[in-house]
Amino acid sequence: MQEPEFTETKSSETTMTDINNQSGTITKLQPPVQSQEQWLKYGEQISSFLGTLPEYLGNFFNQYKQPLVSVGLIVGSIVAVKVLLAILDSLNDIPLVAPTFELIGIGYSAWFVYRYLLKASTRKELTNEITTLKSQVVGKNSPE
Repeated sequence: MQEPEFTETKSSETTMTDINNQSGTITKLQPPVQSQEQWLKYGEQISSFLGTLPEYLGNFFNQYKQPLVSVGLIVGSIVAVKVLLAILDSLNDIPLVAPTFELIGIGYSAWFVYRYLLKASTRKELTNEITTLKSQVVGKNSPE
């Protein structure tokens, strides 16, 4: 059996010029030179931007108050619904909580039907309560 012959290839590292051209000495790379004036100019630009930022934000908010409030309410309601669903999902994982809530819901539904929907007089009472609540929310007097 013959052993395979290996050919030596030069890597890109050996073809690059060596920074340390003498053995035992390390040359230091100098940091890029930027004048102090450029840094002061950058600082002044940042300072002027941060100084006028509250005025820009105030004008922006005053100009777009209604859309911003609407978007905020929509995002807030989406977050609230997601949190509520996460809480209900975690409650569903607890043993005996889901069946207990179902029994409570069935009991309340049965009581509501017995209290408001079986007799005509109680149905009229329910419609009066609904119209009163609607007029309180809308702010108009209900026509009776």
